[in-house]
Amino acid sequence: MAGSSLVLSDDSLLSKIDGRLYRLEGVLALISGLAVFSLMLLAVASVSGRNFFNSPLPGYVDWIEQAMPLIAFMGIAFTQRDGGHIRMDMVVGKLKGRTLYLVEIITTLAILTLVVLMVWGSWAHFARSFDFAAPLWSRDSSMDISLPLWPAKLLAPVAFSVLALRLVLQIWAYGRAFLLNEATPIAVPLIADAATQAAMEAEHVSGHDN
Repeated sequence: MAGSSLVLSDDSLLSKIDGRLYRLEGVLALISGLAVFSLMLLAVASVSGRNFFNSPLPGYVDWIEQAMPLIAFMGIAFTQRDGGHIRMDMVVGKLKGRTLYLVEIITTLAILTLVVLMVWGSWAHFARSFDFAAPLWSRDSSMDISLPLWPAKLLAPVAFSVLALRLVLQIWAYGRAFLLNEATPIAVPLIADAATQAAMEAEHVSGHDN
């Protein structure tokens, strides 16, 4: 459940890689947030133009279509790292030690398999759209103002590839925790108890979240 997990770190190579990947994921999540903000500005411009000048923003729907992959995909790896995706915490929270780590390895492997297939499929979809010999390198375009569609189609395999890296890192972390029977594995989201969750939320609201 979002907001109920924490991720530990130390001085190991695994933790350093986790930190660097997290910074990349943070940049992608920021871009996703800026895309949402930009769509809000576009909506204001389009509505204002329609109401005051009887001329809405040309290609408004086209720009929304271009921004959708930014909003939908760019933040998924960031959310995966922090344990923000929907999970069965009531079930997983009952497991401990190697049993928990084994279950996490199996489920993360299943997700990774699906994500790799999505990288392959979305890249093929992009490849059908991109052509160096075509105008604007695009074989297809939006219906209103003819925006090339390949940039939006490229975002999906890029985002899924970053998610795949995150999943590989988490499998590594869970595998290490399984072999060493660690009580507090690093680089993976841990389910926080009620007191810890309350403290994390209070810290976040107070503006001192690090």
